[in-house]
Amino acid sequence: MIVCSCNVLTDHDVRSAVNGAEDFPRNAKQIYGCLGCSAECGRCARTIKGIIEEALGACAKACCSGCPHSAAHADSHGQVDLGHADLDLVAAA
Repeated sequence: MIVCSCNVLTDHDVRSAVNGAEDFPRNAKQIYGCLGCSAECGRCARTIKGIIEEALGACAKACCSGCPHSAAHADSHGQVDLGHADLDLVAAA
C-alpha cells in the first residue's frame, strides 16, 4: 500500500529500508534518507513510524544491551560498543 503519496513510497519500501539498512533507521527522516528522498507534506510520518515500530518489534521502544538495533550502543561507524572487551582480546593474543 502507498504510505507516502508525495514520494510514492509503499509500506514494503519502508520495511525494506528498516531491515536492509546497517544503521536501522528509527524515524521518517532517516527512512527518507535511506530511500533517497525527503519529506514533502509530512502526512505520512505517523504511518511510517508505525511501520518502523512493527518491523523492529520489541526493539523499537527500548533496545537492550547487545541488541543489534541499539542506537545507544553503536558508535559513529555503526559498530557495537564492546567497551574494554576488545582490549582483553588484544592482551590475550
